[in-house]
Amino acid sequence: MITSVKEILIKAKEGGYAVGAFNTVNLETTQGIVRAAKELHSPIIIQVSEKTLEYAGLRGIFNLIKNEAEFYASEIPIGIHLDHGHSFEIVQRVVTAGFTSVMYDGSRKNFSDNIEITKKVVDFCHERGVSVQGELGNVPYLSEHKMMDVDWDKYMTDPLEAKQFVDGTGIDALAVAVGNAHGFFREREIPDWDRLEKIREIVDVPLIMHGASDWEDGKASEAVKKGISCFNIDTNTRMAFVNALSNIFHNDKDPGFDMRDILGQAREAVKDSVKKKILLFGSNDKI
Repeated sequence: MITSVKEILIKAKEGGYAVGAFNTVNLETTQGIVRAAKELHSPIIIQVSEKTLEYAGLRGIFNLIKNEAEFYASEIPIGIHLDHGHSFEIVQRVVTAGFTSVMYDGSRKNFSDNIEITKKVVDFCHERGVSVQGELGNVPYLSEHKMMDVDWDKYMTDPLEAKQFVDGTGIDALAVAVGNAHGFFREREIPDWDRLEKIREIVDVPLIMHGASDWEDGKASEAVKKGISCFNIDTNTRMAFVNALSNIFHNDKDPGFDMRDILGQAREAVKDSVKKKILLFGSNDKI
């Protein structure tokens, strides 16, 4: 069932676990995410990026997710969310189409501009019952920077600025940077746990972790203990899907031409990947 993302995040924050916000790009990925949540009785957030909106069509991908949630997982709380919206205009478009949660990412702007535009987004969205996630700090992408040593102090979220940012914008959730990185960019060797704890102590909204698809060596559970209520997962599910297809065509001398069979195997790989994340975050049996 379609559920408010804000409600899902608040319950996770109060319950001391985290939920996964999983990116989708097509039917099979969406089905894999939903089926994993059903099998483990877990709330989830399904999100799309601007590139996915261009690829699949705004109303097409929104209604695909909505239909899967309403008709095939009526007992599972599922939120639909825009991931990394970079302009007020894209927020307007998705809200008009029916999205009830958005992320406005002004993290590459200076602090005052980030506050100003995020506040504009919040005012627009809250008037329409839509929740907003903002970002402060810089979670780097490999496409933005060369793979080199990074002065992480320049990238990570300042706790006092985080308090000012939340109070000045009225956002419902905050994405933070404590040494995490998107995609295959080399992360800080050890996340700045002290910084994360300080942010949690003075900021009273759920905290979101981007760029942590590969956090499976104890870092994810530590992040939850320190205050993270949601992990954005994109790279992990994409790799599961693509690797499944690669294995089919590399190892099977005659994979056939039944797309339903081939893509069905990729869907199962996504489901298995999402189930591992749900168990790691502790959101299983939380509906």
